[in-house]
Amino acid sequence: MAQKYEFPGKISRYVADSEPFYPEPAHPGDQAPNVILILLDDTGFAQMGCFGSDIDTPNIDALAANGLQFTNFHVTPLCSPTRAALLSGRANHAVGMRTVSNFITGFPNQLGHISNHAATVAEVLGDAGYGTFCVGKWHLAPMEQCSAAGPFDQWPLARGFNRFYGFLDGETDQFYPELVADNHPIDPPAGPEDGYHVSADLVDNALKIISDFKGVRPDRPFMGYVAFGATHAPHQAPPEYMAKYRGKFDEGWDVVRERWFKKQIETGVIPADTQLAPRNPGVKAWEDLSDNERRLAARMQEAFAAFLDHTDDQIGRLVEGLRHLGQLDNTILVVHADNGASQEGGPFGVMHEMKFFNGIIEMPDEAIKNIDDIGGPNSHCNYPWGWAQCGNTPYRWYKQNTHEGGVHVPMIFHWPQGVPNEQKGSKRDQFVFVADIVPTVYDLIGVTPPDVRRGLEQLPVTGHSFASVLGDPTAPATNTVQYFENAGSLAVVAGEWKAVLKHTSGQPYGDEKWELYHLANDRSECNDVADSNPQKLDEMVALWWEQAETHGVLPLDDRGVQLFGARFRKNSPHPEDRRYVYRPPMSPLPGQATAGLGGRNVDLYATVTFTPGDEGVLYATGTQNSGLSLFVQNNKLVLDYNAFGDHTIVESANAVPAGDHELRLLLRRGDGMAGQLTLQIDGSEVATASVPLYMRMMSSVGPSIGHDHGSPVSTRYSAPYSYTGVLHEVVIESGKPRADVKAAEAQSEMNRQ
Repeated sequence: MAQKYEFPGKISRYVADSEPFYPEPAHPGDQAPNVILILLDDTGFAQMGCFGSDIDTPNIDALAANGLQFTNFHVTPLCSPTRAALLSGRANHAVGMRTVSNFITGFPNQLGHISNHAATVAEVLGDAGYGTFCVGKWHLAPMEQCSAAGPFDQWPLARGFNRFYGFLDGETDQFYPELVADNHPIDPPAGPEDGYHVSADLVDNALKIISDFKGVRPDRPFMGYVAFGATHAPHQAPPEYMAKYRGKFDEGWDVVRERWFKKQIETGVIPADTQLAPRNPGVKAWEDLSDNERRLAARMQEAFAAFLDHTDDQIGRLVEGLRHLGQLDNTILVVHADNGASQEGGPFGVMHEMKFFNGIIEMPDEAIKNIDDIGGPNSHCNYPWGWAQCGNTPYRWYKQNTHEGGVHVPMIFHWPQGVPNEQKGSKRDQFVFVADIVPTVYDLIGVTPPDVRRGLEQLPVTGHSFASVLGDPTAPATNTVQYFENAGSLAVVAGEWKAVLKHTSGQPYGDEKWELYHLANDRSECNDVADSNPQKLDEMVALWWEQAETHGVLPLDDRGVQLFGARFRKNSPHPEDRRYVYRPPMSPLPGQATAGLGGRNVDLYATVTFTPGDEGVLYATGTQNSGLSLFVQNNKLVLDYNAFGDHTIVESANAVPAGDHELRLLLRRGDGMAGQLTLQIDGSEVATASVPLYMRMMSSVGPSIGHDHGSPVSTRYSAPYSYTGVLHEVVIESGKPRADVKAAEAQSEMNRQ
């Protein structure tokens, strides 16, 4: 029911006889602290210096030394679910995010966004009088809704943030990011040749927003969410950071992992009786690798270390900016990761992530030829399993898994005015889950989340405030039961015990074995006691199902391929006949909101009014690392099919005639991995070529119409190479992919997040 508006003052015929009314704006109080939540991506438990590694993270380490280091902190195994739990203070399934936001399944546990019945911390604190901002990775809106056409109701500005600067998808190129400012796409302000890197750009904008807030409204506290793309693939860093780590990991993951493990015990990060988990299946002993395998793997780890080191310096810049503004002492600053280290690099590491998603295992003897590209704009790399497990020391498994390697990550809490001096630099080993952070913030500020917001009944905040442990290292844990689920893998922690099931998609649950661990003396899950404690296991499994019912986990869903078919439903940007019509000028498009070209038979045609001398890109998708570009150059129609740096150039023999024409590209998938590329002008074939690799997945960067945004797909021009003639429209008629292509697409979207 609409509320009736009543003016509380008095209105008479004349102002002298009237009484004005000035509403009192919400304010949390003069002493209310600022709040900044800093989130790293795919960063394992051991990878920060203060958690065991010898990667330089002095700024993060300084926050730990002047704050609290949480050594038993847990998250979900995947990025979007962790972000949903963090920002809402609730179970991720309950708020509609069981997996990455790229999917909508039609069930309440996977809306592709945070339920509107679960106000975010930005909405709650904004209502309380805070200024709010978000910079970095969002990945909390359905990706099909993340084009310039919207809808925008699940973008950051619609979920409580006053300002946003960052990217909406699960990953981006660190040198050529796909950026959004507030509600519109923008181009990066510079390129790598100018020293640009998106992590530094994010902090530049965060500091500017904070200065804007405090310069105009010094009375109002602020809440910031700083979500770096680091250290998610691609692992990219400025060249000086790459040079710093050259040769630092030549001794290999076995030696490094053992050293990090010993440092963790020496510094009290893990209990002294913790065992170092054995190598995961598929991880070889370093000494058993070939010379090229070792060289490639070491350089991949150098890129990761450089990436993390560079990110740490940006965190340092943010902290110094707060200090300069006089805001650091009364700012609650929390730093943590969204899940464990990533397994998507496979056994050898990948020079280009999309090769892996095309079913191509690039062997080290081949990849070593491009070793000097690692970490730079010409690579889209991720390190091998051995370094990922090293990053998760002392634990087993990785991101995506519900074992500790996937869900046990570093966390630091820093608040100079709020942490007692005698406790600064100490550790907390109480169990804490990511959904517990925001309830703790509410508790410390004295804010109560609403039961009803803007007419919508709110789900209960189910996280547990751990404010009681900030000043007392002996205080009991406030979260004593916590479930986990991802893609059908299950786990539950109850006090000292953990039950976990590593599920294989498509396998009957009745054929799979639950494991049981007594965490009190087996933090790294090395000794499965399920067979000797069947009663305890049954109790824990029953507890998992109880938690699943309570928090909306059901139905269990391990689908991958089917979720991509769900894009072609009513009210999506994908027409059922798969015919897309684009008319410039248009903003660049995210891949999931546009036609899929990978692995399909596609007709793409541009209608133009051509004048001799016109040139430029008609349609391009991807980056300098992979993609395709259709353009006119030297009066000829040209296709550059860039299959991971292997450029197939198809060019018309004759010039495009003056006048109105249809310039058509036919993409045809052949047998195996092969394909055929054909150019036509007004229906007549003008050039053709075969390709040995017809890409199933081209790039995580989507298309642009009438220009090439980001890094240039083709070496024949410099971006954006905008078309100088009259481009009326681009039409794409995209056929259905084959079953194996759909599987590759589904695995791609799941793995690269």
